[in-house]
Amino acid sequence: MFSGIIADVGRIESAQDREGGLRLTIATEVLGMDDVQLGDSIAVNGVCLTVVKMVGNDFVVDVSRETLNCTTGLEEQGKRVNLEKALRLSDRLGGHLVSGHVDGVGEVVAFNDIGESWRLIVRAPQALSKYIAVKGSITINGVSLTVNRVAGSEFEVNLIPHTLEMTTLNELQAGAQVNLEIDLIARYVERMLQAES
Repeated sequence: MFSGIIADVGRIESAQDREGGLRLTIATEVLGMDDVQLGDSIAVNGVCLTVVKMVGNDFVVDVSRETLNCTTGLEEQGKRVNLEKALRLSDRLGGHLVSGHVDGVGEVVAFNDIGESWRLIVRAPQALSKYIAVKGSITINGVSLTVNRVAGSEFEVNLIPHTLEMTTLNELQAGAQVNLEIDLIARYVERMLQAES
């Protein structure tokens, strides 16, 4: 589990083909790898990946073809990525509970400076739109955010300067694709309602 509070922006140093999937080497400067062990989970742009090797402050993960088919932003060598280590039970939950299991890929409709913050409008896949609620939580490329408006399959969030400075969201522009994870609670509520009907 993760919180959606990004700890570092890393870089994909290499992306090597691995029988249809990829083996990624990811460089990090401030994530702090001293407490990370093989088999630990690190969210990379919102995707929960398992550390299979460590080289200094770099770490290596394998990404299956299935994961690549359901996400965006993991194939490009040199790309900057949001990083977060898995939560410990003693950690503060500053964002919201995030599983690192991407539900779908959205498309940026608009990204505008509105003075004290930036307004980001994203079009979610139609199948996910019913889970997105005003003042609910959403994860975009691993970043925990609050939904301000919803209109059909489009939703809007505001990004404060600190979020833009500490994540890769400042690189977004209209037409960009982003990893989306809906709120866990919405997923479980739907499942419970289905079981009762």
